[in-house]
Amino acid sequence: MKKILLATVAVAALAAPAAAADLAARPTYTKAPVLAPVMTWTGFYIGAMGGYATEESSGVKGGLAGGTIGYNWQQGPVVYGLEADAAWADLTDSISGIVPGFGLVTASTKVNSTGTVRGRIGYAFGPTLLYATGGYAWANNKLSLSALGVGVSDEQFLNGWTVGAGAEWMFAPKWSVKAEYLYKSFEGKSYFNGALATGDLNLHSVQVGVNYHF
Repeated sequence: MKKILLATVAVAALAAPAAAADLAARPTYTKAPVLAPVMTWTGFYIGAMGGYATEESSGVKGGLAGGTIGYNWQQGPVVYGLEADAAWADLTDSISGIVPGFGLVTASTKVNSTGTVRGRIGYAFGPTLLYATGGYAWANNKLSLSALGVGVSDEQFLNGWTVGAGAEWMFAPKWSVKAEYLYKSFEGKSYFNGALATGDLNLHSVQVGVNYHF
């Protein structure tokens, strides 16, 4: 019996180094770390925006609200792209006065829609983008006159240009918020078959928005 026990111990002693060598020879694997996705501004986006605008030389003022679509390209920290927006607007002003032969005459103007097609270029500090912008601007303006209980109106489509600047912050992987200032200048138009002409319309607008990035 002692001989059997001694033989068993001897076999175990001889097998232990071999097992240890076998374990040491087996490759060990470690799980690769999960890398966070690289943040980029490149791609399409759509959004909603709203704001407030005033005319620099008259009492025209009011709110606007609409939508935005655009595309960005990013090279290093430089971000550039194209953006278009369109908005319903309620920018109004009116004046009244006594006109001989007509009594009290009221003239009112209303910008009822506006939009832009702009280029953007900026510098990204991670999730924060500072940018300048400029391009084409349009607006639809309605001029109304009323006297002696009778009213007439005429609408004209206005062409112009815009420049401005803004800041945008990517607060989630596909969502950003922005705030921007735009200066819009529109050409003067003739209304009522040339009977009345207006000067340039120059708007200062501040608007905020939220965008979804694809």
